[in-house]
Amino acid sequence: MREKQVWVDDMPYVVPEQETYEGLFWRSKKEDSAMAMLAIVGHDIQELGSVVPEGSHVRFLTYAHPDGHRVYSRSLSMLMLKAARDLWGSVPVVIEHSINSNYYCELHKAGLPVTEEMLSALKKRMKELVEADLPIQKETMDIDRAMEIARSQGMETKARLFRYRKASNINMYCLEGFYDYFYGYMLPRTGYLKAFDLALYERGFLLIFPDKNNPGAFLDYHNRNKISQVFMEQLDWSRLMGVDNVADLNDTVVNGTFGDLVLVNEALHEKKIAQIADTICNKSKQGKLKMVLIAGPSSSGKTSFAQRLSIQLRVNGMIPHTIGLDDYFVNRSNTPLDSEGKPDFESIDALDLETFNRDLNDLIAGKRVEMPSYNFVLGQREYKGRYLQLKEEDILVIEGIHGLNERLTSHIPAENKYRIFISAMTQLNVDDHNRISTSDSRLIRRIVRDYQFRGNSAAKTIATWPSVKRGEERNIFPYQENADVMFNSATIYELSVLKNYIEPLLYQIQPDQEEYATAKRIIKFLDYFLAVNCDVVPKNSILKEFVGGSVLKV
Repeated sequence: MREKQVWVDDMPYVVPEQETYEGLFWRSKKEDSAMAMLAIVGHDIQELGSVVPEGSHVRFLTYAHPDGHRVYSRSLSMLMLKAARDLWGSVPVVIEHSINSNYYCELHKAGLPVTEEMLSALKKRMKELVEADLPIQKETMDIDRAMEIARSQGMETKARLFRYRKASNINMYCLEGFYDYFYGYMLPRTGYLKAFDLALYERGFLLIFPDKNNPGAFLDYHNRNKISQVFMEQLDWSRLMGVDNVADLNDTVVNGTFGDLVLVNEALHEKKIAQIADTICNKSKQGKLKMVLIAGPSSSGKTSFAQRLSIQLRVNGMIPHTIGLDDYFVNRSNTPLDSEGKPDFESIDALDLETFNRDLNDLIAGKRVEMPSYNFVLGQREYKGRYLQLKEEDILVIEGIHGLNERLTSHIPAENKYRIFISAMTQLNVDDHNRISTSDSRLIRRIVRDYQFRGNSAAKTIATWPSVKRGEERNIFPYQENADVMFNSATIYELSVLKNYIEPLLYQIQPDQEEYATAKRIIKFLDYFLAVNCDVVPKNSILKEFVGGSVLKV
């Protein structure tokens, strides 16, 4: 038997010539090692079922790694879909979006609600498939064959999507005769998928995943009513526009109706912003409302939203005044430190909360207040004779990551403030079984913006993204349900526009760079979209904050 030498975490192993990454993991596994989800060679990710090349230096990614979590999510989705097919035949299960990283699913065209009995049967069948430890096999085939299989299983949206794929071959996955396509890697067998749960939710059910930081526990889905309502509204918007998936979106490009789609989407945004402004105006007339607090994660379009909201407030006869939280940073020498001993500028304690609240209370009381500005060169707050005094029709607009944290305005009575959460919550799916990650959509926006306006390469933006997300998980997402209203800044058409901007930036990332795996994944994902010129995007669109050409002060 021929053998080869490979390395795992710099330890050498001599293995059979046809050894897979899965076999190598079990050969090298330590007693307390977490289960491997993927292998990584250099900076390129590999499925566990692939054969290890001679001389490879291998590391394994677990469920705690974002890519490990993704491969588990895809594989568990296929397991659920296979079990549903076994129980309910051709009734289509659609994976719509995520709720706190769990997947919300609906039965389309079923004509009946999902019941506890149905979920109990589905969970039982899924467990049976897990216990059987069945292989999830990858089969490479030409597009015509893939379209034929998809249609034979009632997956018309998937077949239509394949029509737009430029590659000649497609990798389909097969689980006990059930075929499906997922844009990304999969686990080799169902035995890996022991941890999951199901729960009734809204019009369908949730597929619940283990917590990536604690695989023995499940991710919470309770008390997410407001964020859930936004997603359900987006589903209704998508159906109103007749675009539920990428194939539908591409069809609008081909048949010449993409421009109409843009106008309808932007009109829906404007209508929602106007409704928020009307609510603020009515509350201001009824009581003591004097400030609007806007918070949201990176690349959600907060700046453009604040400008458009300010315009609508003016239409209602109000005069908005913007206050920047950055001007209330403590002097740099007093900035709190993070766990690595570095200045933590995203901590709420990096702000002088006492001075901020005192100034706000004085403004609400009608006093004339000298407003600070922060000198980032000196790292100090300065006063240069800039005064503000609110009149009856004036209102403060405050944008910043801590806007929904009660500590920020702890000394301000509730009736004085109105809180808005904004995020780009993607409502478009690749197809019925492949959702588009909201995090990926925001990363794509940020890569384009950072290159256009900050001179940052795609590699640099990708490298800092995990840190950005950790800050959001600490400072923003725990407080999102505190909002009085939520605004979804995602546009259903934007990835068709952003594709032209981001692809050249991603292709600059080389295989020897750590960011290569992420760049490769996004390039492959965007391959399904037909690109469109940004000329169709209105100049006041939130999307213009990222590609340039906005008439707003962004």
